Amino acid sequence: MTQANLSQTLAVNIPPTLTLTVTHEQFIQLALANRDLQLERTATGELIVIPPTGSDTGKRNFDIAGQLWLWNRQTKLGVAFDSSTGFYLPNGSDRSPDAAWIRQERWDALALEQQESFAPICPDFVLELRSKNDSIEKLRAKMREYIENGACLGWLIDRKNQKVEIYRPSRDVEVLNKPANLSGEDILPGFVLDLTEVWS
Repeated sequence: MTQANLSQTLAVNIPPTLTLTVTHEQFIQLALANRDLQLERTATGELIVIPPTGSDTGKRNFDIAGQLWLWNRQTKLGVAFDSSTGFYLPNGSDRSPDAAWIRQERWDALALEQQESFAPICPDFVLELRSKNDSIEKLRAKMREYIENGACLGWLIDRKNQKVEIYRPSRDVEVLNKPANLSGEDILPGFVLDLTEVWS
């Protein structure tokens, strides 16, 4: 593929019955050539094209990311990320949580080149907000994958059933029914996520 072709926007149309398998390096090339697409890759190399969320879900996700950003801006304890960020996890998958956070010292330990690409690190904190058509089982598998790869805290917010599943290493998943807020515990000290906009 020529450099000129790489700079063009390509339309990728993958039928649901077709599974593409790519390496991490091929995934990076594909992502760079298709910047308007949100892509993920499983540890076995399966390419996943994530459709855009509906406007309503996008609005709520922006509220969540904004709260995390503001807390991080005030505490300066780490680096916060939105849903467009990809991470290269230790198990070989490339994932993009809806919101994520990494402690400053872990982020600073990465080379600049690593920070500018799909950072080879699992965030300390991850959050997934279930969209109307998201499979809850696939999201649960993703949350388990984050924890198995080093995440210390994960929240799966299920608007459809008005529940939150809290994931932590070496502990059973805690399920809360329509909580008003969530505590960042000792992972995000002092952070309290207000869920008013999520449930409204």
